[in-house]
Amino acid sequence: MKVKTRALLLDLVLFLLVFCGLAVAETTMAFTVSMEDPHTHYYHVVLHCEGLTGETQNFKLPVWTPGYYLIMDYAKNVLNFKAEDGAGNPLEWIKTTKNTWQVKCGEADPLIIRYDVYAFSRSVADSYLDDARAFICPTGVFMHVEGHLDQPVSVAFRPHDASHIISTGLDPVVGELNTFFAPDFDILYDCPVLIGSQEILHFDIQGIPHNIAVENLGDFDKEKFTADIQKVCEGAIRLIGEIPFQHYTFIMMESGGGGLEHLNSMAVFYNPSGWEDPAGYKRWLAFIAHEYFHLYNVKRIRPIALGPFDYDRENYTNMLWVSEGFTVYYEYLILRRAGFLTREEYFDRVRGFISAFENRPGHLFQSAQESSFDTWLKFFNRSENSANTTISYYDKGAALGLLLDLKIRHETDNRLSLDDVMRTLYFDYYKKKKRGFTDAEFRADCERAAGCSLPEIFEVFVPTVLDIDYAKYFAYAGLEIDTSYQELPGVFLGASMREQDGGLLITSVEWDSPAWKGGLSARDEILSVDEKKTTSQSLEETLSSKKPGDNLRIMVLRRGQRRGIEVILTRKRERSFRIKPLSNPDALQLKICDDWLRNASFTKPSCLQ
Repeated sequence: MKVKTRALLLDLVLFLLVFCGLAVAETTMAFTVSMEDPHTHYYHVVLHCEGLTGETQNFKLPVWTPGYYLIMDYAKNVLNFKAEDGAGNPLEWIKTTKNTWQVKCGEADPLIIRYDVYAFSRSVADSYLDDARAFICPTGVFMHVEGHLDQPVSVAFRPHDASHIISTGLDPVVGELNTFFAPDFDILYDCPVLIGSQEILHFDIQGIPHNIAVENLGDFDKEKFTADIQKVCEGAIRLIGEIPFQHYTFIMMESGGGGLEHLNSMAVFYNPSGWEDPAGYKRWLAFIAHEYFHLYNVKRIRPIALGPFDYDRENYTNMLWVSEGFTVYYEYLILRRAGFLTREEYFDRVRGFISAFENRPGHLFQSAQESSFDTWLKFFNRSENSANTTISYYDKGAALGLLLDLKIRHETDNRLSLDDVMRTLYFDYYKKKKRGFTDAEFRADCERAAGCSLPEIFEVFVPTVLDIDYAKYFAYAGLEIDTSYQELPGVFLGASMREQDGGLLITSVEWDSPAWKGGLSARDEILSVDEKKTTSQSLEETLSSKKPGDNLRIMVLRRGQRRGIEVILTRKRERSFRIKPLSNPDALQLKICDDWLRNASFTKPSCLQ
């Protein structure tokens, strides 16, 4: 019995030694990205892995990038995939899905993967490479090993020009030239990289460095540019009350459109020619405020569906009206509170995002909740019928954020606001629970702040297309809003067109418009109007000579056949949603308006300016 016991104990010790040895075996992953021939637009990527065990390993490239809700299928850009062991011996591999390369590695350690990525797209959600700019959207360049998303990883960049600067939210590896580190692949995928001759501007907030990497700023006032962006950032930080990163990087590229938020960086395109107009410059600052506030709202304050991410498929949520719409709402409040917008300018921004969805037919068919969920299908995949059937969760979400804010202020005698809800979501879910919130939890926190149930907002305005009672909510702040329909001057046809091959091609027809009722269709080619060959200019002149009730005789070419169509013109009806103070606001209304639109640069109540 003693001999058997000793043998069993020896086996147990050996097992524990082996187990512990396996447990502490270090797995390392390191990328090298080179770009020797930038004119070909190919990045050359090498992934060096050590410590992986198993007969096969699946190397995967994401199909989308967080914040950009569209399947991008980045794998289509991969070429020359190869796998080898540490001695350079080739290893067999096969593709098992569109974005998965399965390598038969056996006992190979290290395991080395090589592949090229074609990059020639001017987008914040895709990569680009030429001899002047290298922009890396990480989800489209860096493969991960299935089951190892939590693996620390390093990346060494080899710019084709030694003088080029590297700008990124990644942490540099001390003592290693052009080498950076991420604690896991989620962080790597969240840190875009710009390599080029960009200028670096700098400011600190509470000792936290903010670096602006900007291409070709030219002779624009750099001191003003930096100071204005700093003021915008300070406004966003003041709203939440905490800076959740150690450094922040603005990647600003010229000649393009769009922006994408990240945990401690943003990637945006800009056109400085628009800054010559003060209104254009304020739109730019609003854009920066939007992307910067996203570091809280969506990157940390987020629906539970938006992280941890599934990089292989769509990640659905009903709550983009909060993640994106509230960010639109706050971008303008941040500018207002920072002194960039007057009261009238702020009201004009509010009028803009309300009318943007209320004055398009889509508001009759798609709710804020549906718009959020269907973004994967409809937001980027626009068609000639999109305006008739969809709205933007950016616009309606901003309006809903405003309604919630004023409702909470009214119900609590202005003691609490939507600002408090956002801080609660940040500190309770992101900081304490380290997760996102469910739809029900978000509603509960809003109702807890208001001290009452909010069925009208959460059961009517969010999930349905029923009318919103704007007057009631704006009155909470001593304001009135014009929701009446008004007839616009001139006549209304309801068809959009563009010139093509000397003629006019209909690009879209508005739902229930005269063109819709008369039988015009997108893709019809207009041959004549009132029996005269027409251009965009002559059509405009014809319409200006008409009055409501007049007929328009239009000959079109549809699928090779001529068709005569008669349209009865009407007037266009829209709502202005203009906002102005009530004539006799009470004390609470004034207090709500003053606190809501407070502006540190003014010495008297901000709502009155």
